[in-house]
Amino acid sequence: MPYKRRMRTENPALHFVLGSLPLIALVAVLPLAFGGEFALAEAMRQHKNAHDLLREIAFFFTDWGNPAFYLTFLGILVHGVRTKNENLTKFALTYAACQLAICLCLVNLTKMALGRPRPLTGETVYHLLTLDPHFHSLPSGHTADATGSALALALWRRNMGLTISLGVLLALMGFTRIYLLQHYPSDVFFGWAYGAVSAWAIFTFGLKKDTPAHE
Repeated sequence: MPYKRRMRTENPALHFVLGSLPLIALVAVLPLAFGGEFALAEAMRQHKNAHDLLREIAFFFTDWGNPAFYLTFLGILVHGVRTKNENLTKFALTYAACQLAICLCLVNLTKMALGRPRPLTGETVYHLLTLDPHFHSLPSGHTADATGSALALALWRRNMGLTISLGVLLALMGFTRIYLLQHYPSDVFFGWAYGAVSAWAIFTFGLKKDTPAHE
């Protein structure tokens, strides 16, 4: 029985789902609760303008959430190099490669190609093939980046408490992007999708499948 329980908790698909669930629930519930994405954006606009402290907290989290993940993976890389742990070094380098290719390059190319206006602009018409950042709403780059980082860590460690905590942090990142009128919930969802692909690629190519979780 202990062995079976351990195998269940180390199932990567389970941690992938649990790490994603808070964010997916958030982007599904918010538009329903407020009567659509545009009504939600207006409600967020009014609340944000009336609550200076919450707005500043949201800005702090959205600005520093991803750098905190970068430092975490930098620490993993440094530790791997210093201890000559090839598994850790490969994991960190694969993370960097996948995040740069998917969550930076591919996400930004999609943003420029689609040209969806951000909620803060008040516009609804797409501007295809644009370099104007005001029309780079879809998908959410912050969410993609955070998803790739959070799910990669969850898939590496496969610890239930950590996975749930990372899922909550990911949902908070998505919420701040909506609250600050940078993205609609659908933008955040597609940001998650890009990041999820990156995280699974990191897991597939950056971790040995014959080693225990969190080694």
